[in-house]
Amino acid sequence: MAPLLIVGAGGFARETAQAVHAVNDVSPTWELLGFLDDDPRRHGTVVDGVPVLGGSGEALERDDARIVVCTGNSRDYASRARIVARLGLPPERYATLVHPGASVSRSCAIGPGSVVLAQVVLTASVTVGAHVSVMPHVTLTHDDVVGDYATLAAGARLAGGVHVGRGAYVGSGALVRETLTIGSYALVGMGSVVLQDIPAHEIWAGVPARFIRASTVDDGALT
Repeated sequence: MAPLLIVGAGGFARETAQAVHAVNDVSPTWELLGFLDDDPRRHGTVVDGVPVLGGSGEALERDDARIVVCTGNSRDYASRARIVARLGLPPERYATLVHPGASVSRSCAIGPGSVVLAQVVLTASVTVGAHVSVMPHVTLTHDDVVGDYATLAAGARLAGGVHVGRGAYVGSGALVRETLTIGSYALVGMGSVVLQDIPAHEIWAGVPARFIRASTVDDGALT
């Protein structure tokens, strides 16, 4: 089995670890070595049966291991981009993890470092970029394109032909009408209904979704 390190030890990282176990239950694939977390208080602890081995920089020391970065939340949804940039590892060092309970059609593509959790559906010709978080029960329909570092929170549903920009965050239970664009590093609030394009670096929420304020999230470059 291939050695694997998960960067982060919070909720998303723990969910990813459970997805790794589910993959291994079907076909032994990954040797989960442990979590890497930059909070020194977690070092040496065990989280859900998985040890926290040290900080994220240790990924550079284990060149035999594949990596997946599992950090970020609605308060700071650019952390994955910052960590990946800091590590500077080539794409082939990153694992792509798909829970066996997800439905991914053969015409879809998922980039390195991305995680697709249980009960996700990718219907036809969906493109998911690198280091994307696709949480449980997300539905991506035909021709959706999800940019690198984006987060699709649990239960989000995108109609056909939607483009989600780099680093954007689509909140839990949000609905997005067909052919719309969610701009880079925009945030869509949970339960929102998106009926028009959302510009980059803006926060929208509500039914229908409306502009709330500018986003201050920073990936170090905001490209």
